[in-house]
Amino acid sequence: MRTLGQYIKPYSWRIALQMCVKISGTVIELFLPSMLSIILDEYAPVGNKTGVWVMGLGMVLCAILAWLGNCCANRMSTNVSREITRKLRFDLFSKVTALSAAQQDAVTDASLVSRLTSDTYNVHNMIDRLQRLGIRAPMLLMGGIIVSLLLEPVLTLVLIATLPLLAAITIWSSRKGVPLFTRVQEGQDKMVRKVQENMSGARVIRALSRTPYERDDFGMVNEELAARQRTADLTMAKVSPATSFILNAGLAIVVLVGAYRVHSGASEPGTIIAFLSYFTIILNALLMVTRIFVMYSKGSASARRIEEILHMPVDLQQENGTAAADTEHIVFDHVSFSYNKNYDNVTDLNFRVGHGETLGIIGPTGSGKSTLLSLLMRQYDVDKGEIRIGGKPLKTLTPEELHSRLGVVFQSDFLMADTLRENIRFGRNIADPEIFDAIDCAQASFIHQKEGVLDHELTVRGRNLSGGQQQRVLISRALAGDPRILLLDDCSSALDFRTDRELRHALRDRHGLATTIIVAQRVSAVMAADNILVMDKGHIIGQGTHDELVENCPMYRELCTLQLGGDAA
Repeated sequence: MRTLGQYIKPYSWRIALQMCVKISGTVIELFLPSMLSIILDEYAPVGNKTGVWVMGLGMVLCAILAWLGNCCANRMSTNVSREITRKLRFDLFSKVTALSAAQQDAVTDASLVSRLTSDTYNVHNMIDRLQRLGIRAPMLLMGGIIVSLLLEPVLTLVLIATLPLLAAITIWSSRKGVPLFTRVQEGQDKMVRKVQENMSGARVIRALSRTPYERDDFGMVNEELAARQRTADLTMAKVSPATSFILNAGLAIVVLVGAYRVHSGASEPGTIIAFLSYFTIILNALLMVTRIFVMYSKGSASARRIEEILHMPVDLQQENGTAAADTEHIVFDHVSFSYNKNYDNVTDLNFRVGHGETLGIIGPTGSGKSTLLSLLMRQYDVDKGEIRIGGKPLKTLTPEELHSRLGVVFQSDFLMADTLRENIRFGRNIADPEIFDAIDCAQASFIHQKEGVLDHELTVRGRNLSGGQQQRVLISRALAGDPRILLLDDCSSALDFRTDRELRHALRDRHGLATTIIVAQRVSAVMAADNILVMDKGHIIGQGTHDELVENCPMYRELCTLQLGGDAA
């Protein structure tokens, strides 16, 4: 909660002003029963109509002032809580985007989405309710008790006797609530993850007739979340009935004792009526306090989950180092890496790529091809060895230095629901002529036939384009920034052979100065590369030109025979 306090601190003066307004309205509200007591006990018995009218108008005025004060204070609290939550959500999103791939894998995307949405919502409600009720409820409670003591000390003792029981219930609820609502949010993470999986794989699920299975699977996740929510709600639901029972029992005793005192002449009827009004105010105030603790339990659990992300350390630290005397553009110097740190996913990767050269990487699924690119982009840090770009160790480059050199097309990339221009520009300052040049190189001439051309709107994930068209838009995005290093991760899998061939020729002719690394399943996509790596189970089992590998690497020769035919190979 300390982190949340840092977000609240800049708004302290606004909260203080809101508290003053809320306190003023609450104090005015506390005058109403006392004024009613004066009318009933002093003015009405003697027939003082003027006094009754004056005091009655005073009650109306106090009610209006109390209403205005509470409305203004509530509006102020809403504005403050909204601003605090907006800044908290923005900083949380900024932190999420700065997490390393390893940290994101550990937390999971579903949990990050849940923390950005439902957790920030719970924190917003907590801050808002604490401002609204956190001042009003204690003021009504303490003010009601003080005025009640002045009116009827004997009856007030009955009320005071219930307070230790109420305090015990409140403390118990707060201790139980936070762990329970933390489990609820963890269940929410699972449900979000399940929804994400089903939404992204909806077409495959329907195509394979897996809808009933996925529905049942979601039902299990949903039932687990409902069970956790039920446990938390039932536990917290015990608070309000228990509080009401104690207060109603106290109210019944007050009525009995009050009737006896009026009958014996120890008290006036107007005083008892006023006291009962104060008792009702105190009862409502205590119920507000219980609601505050329920809301606090939810908000506190969510705040802790948000703090976990905000306090995560920077994983990929920039280090100091000196440039090596490399003449090559990219160097992998005996690099090994493991995702789970139990066994290596890639082992002893050792190769060099010169400036402007093209490196092809081919191998079966799971051989470590995409992992190699992830290490080059420093999404993860290597466990052993070193990667150098332009002679500089990768760890010594700032993110801006590294990413400004890269143009990347991932195996599973995404398009935004925006114009083609914005999807290709992607927030960079790139003029339209450069965009059109990238489009021509990427063989994305279909864009010229689209209504509005660059202003043509894409749907979510570019669903109004074919798979091949999506890939060519993504390649245009990578080429538009004129990168010094171009990374293509199986980006032509949806292209026909002719388009694929023309794309390779255009890349060589127009972007020959860029160092290019092509990851592919097709031999035809890499066979013209200056150097080809053949990978299997995280190892480089072959390295050389196409002709050399056909001669010396059995796996590459087998791939060529299967894909191209023996004579073509």
